[in-house]
Amino acid sequence: MTSSDAAPESSEQATLDQLISAARVWARQDPDPATAAALDELADQAAEGIPAARQQLEDSFNGTLQFGTAGLRAALGPGPNRMNRVVVRRAAAGFAAFLNDAVTAAAPGTRPRVVVGYDARYNSDVFAAESAAVFTAAGIETFLMPSALPTPLLAYAVRALDCDGGVMVTASHNPPQDNGYKVYLGGRAVEESGRGAQIVTPYDARIAECIEAVGGLDTIALAGDGWSVLPESISDDYRAAVVALADPARFPARDLKIVLTPMHGVGGDTAVSVLKAAGFEDVTLVEEQALPDPDFPTVSFPNPEEPGALDLALAAAGRLDADIVLANDPDADRAAVAARDPESGAWRMLRGDEVGALLGAHVVARMAGTAGADDNSAPGVFANSIVSSRLLSRIAAAAGAAHEETLTGFKWISRVPGLVYGYEEALGYCVAPELVRDKDGISASLLIAELAAAAKAAGQTIFDTLDELYLLHGLHASDQLSIRVADLGLLDAMMNRLRSDPPEAFGGSAVEQSADLSEGSQQLPPTDGLLYLTRDQSRVIIRPSGTEPKLKCYLEVIVPVESAAELAEARAAARASLDRILADVREALGL
Repeated sequence: MTSSDAAPESSEQATLDQLISAARVWARQDPDPATAAALDELADQAAEGIPAARQQLEDSFNGTLQFGTAGLRAALGPGPNRMNRVVVRRAAAGFAAFLNDAVTAAAPGTRPRVVVGYDARYNSDVFAAESAAVFTAAGIETFLMPSALPTPLLAYAVRALDCDGGVMVTASHNPPQDNGYKVYLGGRAVEESGRGAQIVTPYDARIAECIEAVGGLDTIALAGDGWSVLPESISDDYRAAVVALADPARFPARDLKIVLTPMHGVGGDTAVSVLKAAGFEDVTLVEEQALPDPDFPTVSFPNPEEPGALDLALAAAGRLDADIVLANDPDADRAAVAARDPESGAWRMLRGDEVGALLGAHVVARMAGTAGADDNSAPGVFANSIVSSRLLSRIAAAAGAAHEETLTGFKWISRVPGLVYGYEEALGYCVAPELVRDKDGISASLLIAELAAAAKAAGQTIFDTLDELYLLHGLHASDQLSIRVADLGLLDAMMNRLRSDPPEAFGGSAVEQSADLSEGSQQLPPTDGLLYLTRDQSRVIIRPSGTEPKLKCYLEVIVPVESAAELAEARAAARASLDRILADVREALGL
């Protein structure tokens, strides 16, 4: 063997030795004996030359889990690139330092207040308890939720308790092996419009800097006690506040047979109790998915949007001859809706844009005749993400209300000043921003039930209600194309291809306006994405996902409709147009 042959091998062995050494050091400091033992075993296997063990170590130790506007989210496991007790303690210590600095600057001599919640995923309760211990040791007045509860309840508590910060330990609808750390700001730590909302820039960078400045694990103090476990009445307060959103005086109908699934998550008890307290007595839980289970055994992916996720709920609805299916994701911040389509007779899940429009129109109807409508005051602001349908803007304009588009994500929607209703197409709806400044699948489910019962009492379905909106504002039809990649560099390559060779038409309609969203505007901060608007008002938006290795393409067409007799033809025309646009998008991306 020549010296040139030996050098790469020697270098590779040195890299492996460094990796194994880092794993041994981590195992010695890991406060979790289970992950420490597993890591030692993995290091032994890697030293023996087992490729799979080396790959796992590389995934866990080559890089550090980055804190951003979504907080933290990753697979559970040892190492700086995974969710574990070491990473969580450091995150909590950094967030505590940020809160102490922010509150001291705003109100010298006062203590920050923070509330911590958690769902039923693996280690959620452990991460929450250790966060409470870190916050308390840092001099922060700390409240811990009494049990595994929905994310909207934590967001409610941040505002209800006038806290400066909040942490929800959840990975929402991610796979079972994941967990996450979602951060909220409130009170004195943020401007008025962001109180009780998830963090945005520049707060994410400032918190990340504080986390980076945290010393070794042995420098992070843990209090043995001193935080307050909130009484169950916090759940009762949330339920009462949500139930009070119902308007039985103007929408008295309650004859609605509901099938509900919490998707093995923590929202079942709360959602059922809210619906029943509001008068919807005929609620059946999907038995196989009724109780929290971190393994999510009946679904391959615990997201109502995924194919097959609602199969058990739809089967139950068919057996019971139900009127509607309501589904929450595991932390209950999203809501999905399914009903029997009167044209086909088959059950189908409504798109997020369809539910968003229905709820928007229902909020307008609830506002009619209320205080403020007779004194010439503005009815408030409606908002949705830029990739959501344009139908809500037309509904708002017809009601004399303002409308705003925001970047994707409720951290932006919830910050719109004067917000009365906001949604995004990914099944997120905020129907009561004064209670929860975030998406809330439980309060949304209540208002969906209210509007569906009103339609049934009038001899209609929610599809008829949608058709009425289309007759007023045009048939808005949308679709999506998601392209998953193994190499993140491919996302940049596809976006660069579009920028260097922009498409001239979609679906046979010439592109009349285009915008590179990375340049920002007076309305929107910069974000990586491209928007195209064609002569016939078709719209295409293409952007990399912020949370997954995907390129996401959002399509919408608008077909004018003059009468109910034209609806079937308009639907067919819209579908054909969307199919043509999809083909053009694929061609533009070189697929």
